[in-house]
Amino acid sequence: MPTQFLYIIDILGTISFALSGAFLAMDKKLDPFGVLVLSFVTAIGGGSLRDIMIGNLPVSWLTNSTATIVIFSSAVGAMLFSRFIKQFTTTLFLFDALGLGLFTVVGIKIGIAKDFSAGVCITLGTITACFGGVVRDIMLNNIPLLFRREIYAMACIAGGLFYYLLRQLGIDGELVTILSILVIFLIRLIAVRYKISLPLFYNSTI
Repeated sequence: MPTQFLYIIDILGTISFALSGAFLAMDKKLDPFGVLVLSFVTAIGGGSLRDIMIGNLPVSWLTNSTATIVIFSSAVGAMLFSRFIKQFTTTLFLFDALGLGLFTVVGIKIGIAKDFSAGVCITLGTITACFGGVVRDIMLNNIPLLFRREIYAMACIAGGLFYYLLRQLGIDGELVTILSILVIFLIRLIAVRYKISLPLFYNSTI
């Protein structure tokens, strides 16, 4: 059951990431090829960067045909049914938050398999979850969401620390994964719901 649950989150998170890239590309009036590229970059950019950094080649999506099909289908669906899909903004946000949690834990586990330190593993988890969006925003000439005040990367870091805390307590691996995903999901959800953000350390009028 846990494995199937995580697989479903993986698919839903990938769809949400791909759609976010597609919608932003369409907002910038890119052509269909540009929409496809931005969908792929958003969905697999973080994992690709992680794999390149640690020498895990070929990068994971090249051997995962399911991810390619899901991203391509999401991009095409966004172009054909954008008005309909945008009616489910809240649902897509929930999928995105769940995907953020899962991809963070996936990155952490890959780091653990390489015997990296806890700090490096949490960094890899954060890169996996967030840096597809960073690359997407840079390509669109936007300030990346990660570098603005929203609680995004900090949710991944907090979830990563929670993951290691549970491991130290000797809790079952599958349960640790699910609880850590839920922590990241809840932090992201609460931050957006109550407009919680990181403090500014400069005069906003400058």
